[in-house]
Amino acid sequence: MRILWVGTKVPWPPVDGGRLVAWLTLQALHDAGHHVTLVAPSHATLDASAGERLRAACAPEIVTAPPLSRGRALLAGLASSKPWTALRHAQPALRQRVGEVLGREPFDVVHAEQPHALAACAAAFVGGVPVVLRAHNVETDLWRSAASGGGLRGLMARREAPRVGRWEGGAVRRAAATVALTEDDAARLRALAGPDARVRHVAAPFPARQEGAALPLAGDPAVVVAGSGGWLPNAQGLEWFVRDIWPTVAKALPRARVHLFGGSGPVPAGAERHPAPADSRDAFAPGSIHAVPLLFASGVRMRILEAWARGVPVVATPAAVAGLGATHGRELRIAATPEQWADAIRAARVESAALVAAGRARLASHHDPRAVADALADVYRGVRRPARE
Repeated sequence: MRILWVGTKVPWPPVDGGRLVAWLTLQALHDAGHHVTLVAPSHATLDASAGERLRAACAPEIVTAPPLSRGRALLAGLASSKPWTALRHAQPALRQRVGEVLGREPFDVVHAEQPHALAACAAAFVGGVPVVLRAHNVETDLWRSAASGGGLRGLMARREAPRVGRWEGGAVRRAAATVALTEDDAARLRALAGPDARVRHVAAPFPARQEGAALPLAGDPAVVVAGSGGWLPNAQGLEWFVRDIWPTVAKALPRARVHLFGGSGPVPAGAERHPAPADSRDAFAPGSIHAVPLLFASGVRMRILEAWARGVPVVATPAAVAGLGATHGRELRIAATPEQWADAIRAARVESAALVAAGRARLASHHDPRAVADALADVYRGVRRPARE
């Protein structure tokens, strides 16, 4: 099958969860025998190594076109009914390149990675090429959760959340079909778009085993928390962990040490900050525990899947594991309060091998890359136009 994949960012290197799920999916489709052409924007010209990695999985068509700044997008939103997050990614250069690629070769389907990519798919809609939308999360729910906060950020989220809901529901209705990463998200997207929306759950792909870091980190145990990566739930979760959770954990486990990868802000006693790793496996050290302290979220936490694959046990909040189908005490430990976090980290250190084994079993049964590629291909075939006589 010939697939034109339209994204809002280049998936390599996979330095955040969005890029990681895109990269693994591109690899899975390639390995299943499909031909994928990738059109995506980049802030700058890709280096040779990144281009080589992309060409191993797809035919890349990279457009040097950074998104609008947040300030300019906010100003544009004053004169538009669309949310600023949509305006920020409505890039004319990307839309033009998609049109050029569609004009020079035939495709069975256009895959829009995230609702923000639909604006670049105008030529597909005009030309009758079916467009399948894949949503990593439910943007409306993230904005509504942010709206409960205070200050300027909360005020802005309260203004934007209704716009995001209308825009996201319209995106699902416009697409020939929509793919959600969890059953929960599929149900929410149907509720936003209406009963006639074609929404299907297809899990995020992840191999059951990957190599972890070569060297351990300091601490008994070493607790790793990923930085924000510019994503609001990560930033707020990290702030909450440092302020409210870590003091209790450090008191209960005085030999523990927390390692903050990426992000910014104060570094508490008993903590170390590391730059965001160029290779994500460096954050999954042997003997460590991966902490995912999200207060609100949507979609799938790819770093939980990666922790299992790289042999690291996970402690996470209920919000972080929602939709994943994992069970407390089997694949991971779930904690909400500071005291629960201390107990969960203590237990995860003891149960590490069993938690990882169960997590890897879940990867094999629910996130197998070939099974995901076949499920996506089934969605594509369901919307593909009949061949012309």
